[in-house]
Amino acid sequence: MRILHLSDTHLDRFGSPKAGGVNARESLRGLLNDLEPVADIDVIVISGDIADDGSLDAYLSVRDIVRDFALRRQAPVFYSTGNHDERRAFARALGSGHLRPDGRNHAQAMLTSPAGERAAVSMVDGYRFITLDSLVPGMGYGLLGGAQLAWLREVLATPAPMGSVLVLHHPPIALDVEVQHALGLRNPGDLADAIRGTDVRLILCGHFHLQLSGHLESVPVCVTSGVVGRVDLTAPPGTERAVRGASATLVQIGPRGGPLFHTLHARDPRAGETIYELDREQLRTIIDQLGPSARSAPGR
Repeated sequence: MRILHLSDTHLDRFGSPKAGGVNARESLRGLLNDLEPVADIDVIVISGDIADDGSLDAYLSVRDIVRDFALRRQAPVFYSTGNHDERRAFARALGSGHLRPDGRNHAQAMLTSPAGERAAVSMVDGYRFITLDSLVPGMGYGLLGGAQLAWLREVLATPAPMGSVLVLHHPPIALDVEVQHALGLRNPGDLADAIRGTDVRLILCGHFHLQLSGHLESVPVCVTSGVVGRVDLTAPPGTERAVRGASATLVQIGPRGGPLFHTLHARDPRAGETIYELDREQLRTIIDQLGPSARSAPGR
């Protein structure tokens, strides 16, 4: 099983360049064009922040751009929600988030919840793909609620022939970087409890805009870099620098081995140029406004 893992496309309704002159639509098109020679892709996964502004136009654009690529490979495309996404617009454009190459629904089951969380299940060649919804509206961090975790336990109660792959936006692992701890998944222990002793073989995430791998207990976790650029951890501690360079991850998993991860980079002559830099004060403001402490602040 070969999985092409993308994340953080961040398209908006306008299609105009963002900070550093990066055009999200052109970044996605350019990356997929450079990935054209990559053969034998069985599944395409896009792990959240599909839209930067939550607009319907952004979701429709991503769907159409990716569909052309997927059709040539006859590969289904599975989307999950991120903190920039908006569930109603996501549902209008992408439905369950699990699409056949031609855009029709692929999901075998979906979560039904009062919050309208977009979680779904699909089978591909004996592998079970489960997308989870870690979106907390208006916040930067992620959370998996009790109803969704109960649904996940129910799904995993019956093993899949080749095992399960989870896809969610917010990573349950983090480096020793304050912004990652503040804006990652807030309840990784609950997720670990839900998958303990199950057939989950792999967890795929985005959100941090950099390449990172580790484990949630014994399960491998792969965080892929962003399509609109990557975070450069050579910036001074307590600050953040983002640079040009669209990336994706090719994941290979089989019945007797893996997963294996290989980073794929777009051929961008301006790769490494600064998109933005946040000093300590600016980054602190973001953490205070979008982190968990903001939930309990007056007026929230």
